[in-house]
Amino acid sequence: MRVIVLVKANKDSEAGKLPSATALTAMMKFNEELVKAGIMLAGEGLQASSKGARVHFSGTKRTVTDGPFAETKELIAGYWMWQVRSMDEAIEWVRRCPNPHNEDSIIEIRPVFEAEDLGPGLTEELKEKEAEIRRKTEAQRR
Repeated sequence: MRVIVLVKANKDSEAGKLPSATALTAMMKFNEELVKAGIMLAGEGLQASSKGARVHFSGTKRTVTDGPFAETKELIAGYWMWQVRSMDEAIEWVRRCPNPHNEDSIIEIRPVFEAEDLGPGLTEELKEKEAEIRRKTEAQRR
């Protein structure tokens, strides 16, 4: 199963405060362990929401709001994409993660939809198209 592991933002990450060399070293070591275990598919830190934008959809109308966004507790500071055997395995890996902030932190784990999870709405034609898109995106990463 694939999971996305979301590191929640805090006031420091939203202020653009960069992690210390000690924190970066600990996180790099953890990332190396994930790679050695064959779990890590991707992972990146995200810049503050002040550098981002949100697009609100209402029917056919689109409204763009530039950051920063007020609710820090709802924002994401970084993510990993992992391939694990179970949610329990993902939880065990997150328990080993260095604290991403110098204060209380939250890391959220969410399963990624696989084609078989999407039910009858995913027709054979759409399955083939999804597989084609996946092949193209994987080729672009190489």
